[in-house]
Amino acid sequence: MSQERSAAPLLLETIKIEDGTVHNIGYHQHRCNKSRQILFDCHDTLDLSSFIDAPKKGLYRCRILYGKVLHSIEYIPYTPKEIQKVKIVSSDIEYSLKYANRDALNALLESNKDVDEVIIEKKGYLTDTTISNIAFFDGEQWVTPVNPLLEGTMRAKLIDEGFLKTKEIKKEDLRDYSQVALMNAMIGFKILNIEPYQIP
Repeated sequence: MSQERSAAPLLLETIKIEDGTVHNIGYHQHRCNKSRQILFDCHDTLDLSSFIDAPKKGLYRCRILYGKVLHSIEYIPYTPKEIQKVKIVSSDIEYSLKYANRDALNALLESNKDVDEVIIEKKGYLTDTTISNIAFFDGEQWVTPVNPLLEGTMRAKLIDEGFLKTKEIKKEDLRDYSQVALMNAMIGFKILNIEPYQIP
C-alpha cells in the first residue's frame, strides 16, 4: 500500500457519459485541478479526458478516484434515483471537496428514512442535498444558495450561462418560491413535483 493511499483521502469525479458523449469535462477538469492544488499542493494537471474510454451506447456514471495520481476509473450503468419526499435537516457537515468518502452524508440520509432526500441547513442557511445542489424559482429567476456544501459542476455551468443566480436562502424564505430543482452531473437540472413552502 502506498503512503498516499494510507495517509491522504481520495477525491472523486462523477462524469456523465451518454452514448459515447462525455459531458461537461471542462468543469470536471477545473474542479480536479483546484481540488488537487488545495489538498496536495499539486500544480500539474491530471488530464481526465486522457483516461476516459467512453462506452459507445447507453447512459453511464464514469467514476474517477484520484489523489496526486489516478487511482481508478469505472463505468457504471446509471439509473436515476426517484425523489418525491424531501425535508430540511440541520447539520454542521463539511464536504467542500468531492471526497470519495461520503460516510457522513450517507449517515445523514440513513437517519432520515422517512424521506427520499434531505436538504441540509447549515448555520441557518440552506445548502445542498446529499447528492445534489439545489435551486428555487421565484417566478422570474432560478436561484441557488451562495454557499453550497460542494460547488457542483452542473451548478457552475448554469451560473456561467446566466441561468442561475446565487443568493442566501433560509427555510423561511421558501414561501417566496414556486418550484424546487436538484442538479448534479448525472441528472442535469431536474425540477421536482414539490411545492417549496410545503417542505418540512
